[in-house]
Amino acid sequence: MKLSVLDQAPVTSGNTAVDALKKAEELAVLADELGYHRMWMAEHHGTKAFVSSAPEVTLARLAAKTNNIRIGTGGVMMMHYSPLKLAEVFKTLSAFSPGRIDFGVGRAPGGDRNAMYALSEGRQPMLNNMYEKFGTALKMINDEVPEDSLYSMVAAPTQITLPEAWMLGSSGNSAIKTAQLGVGYSFAQFFNGEMSKEILDAYKHHFQPSAFMENPEINVAYMVTTAETKEEAEFEAGPQDIARLWLMKGKISQSLTPEEAQDYPLTELDRMTIQENRKLHIVGSAKEVATQLQAEQAQYGFDEAMICSIPHSQGKRLEVYRLLARELF
Repeated sequence: MKLSVLDQAPVTSGNTAVDALKKAEELAVLADELGYHRMWMAEHHGTKAFVSSAPEVTLARLAAKTNNIRIGTGGVMMMHYSPLKLAEVFKTLSAFSPGRIDFGVGRAPGGDRNAMYALSEGRQPMLNNMYEKFGTALKMINDEVPEDSLYSMVAAPTQITLPEAWMLGSSGNSAIKTAQLGVGYSFAQFFNGEMSKEILDAYKHHFQPSAFMENPEINVAYMVTTAETKEEAEFEAGPQDIARLWLMKGKISQSLTPEEAQDYPLTELDRMTIQENRKLHIVGSAKEVATQLQAEQAQYGFDEAMICSIPHSQGKRLEVYRLLARELF
């Protein structure tokens, strides 16, 4: 099983935005050394909890600092950008790092209503043309001139090594459309835990080879907290358990320290909700986590597990990826 990294550039309690970006770079260097397959940066707007607001910029830095690992977006939120600009950005990135760039896109806004309208300069965002927009961007990346007269031009630079192209999904609604476009399918299991074999099989069944991908490829993104022991993993997982509670209540904030999380006042309902949310957050010793990932790969038939992990300290976060590499490589 391929193992990869998803990073959101989190700003944990007591740290700064600059710290978060430097830590993303440090994580990329380590993942490259350990043999991880790819690292993606998410896109978030209008929050101080995550500073991955310009993933295409960050990935240029990460690609320059690494040697072998694929670097990409997971994903760039394409509702905010022209297909021409998307094509130009990712062709430029691929020209600098041929064979190592991933063009991963999402259909969500990556922020709240205020952020969405600010990014569109107050205009009504176009929400119902995501697949068409993605298709147009793919054509322009492939040096084709789209039929749409608005984009009747070639996107520069031309004749570059094509990036891999991926569509993100979290409910299965996009599986067939993604397959028909001939790109990879990335399922965000940590969003709502609704992965099923039927969804992934539908993608495989309808896949049509393209210039970007000859065969269907699926990666599944998991939230993971692991350590040498289950007890330590549970301690480190506390801040993310509470962050998920906050998210369900409409609050996105910097995550607590494990000590703060341990002392955080929880109602009985909160405790029940945290337990229920563990379907979205794998917590345990490295051996336990590796065993679960292998079992789910066998059950669902995906190719790659993409790990998002947000322990409070950078040392503990890097340890997660070291431990999983030890168990799975």
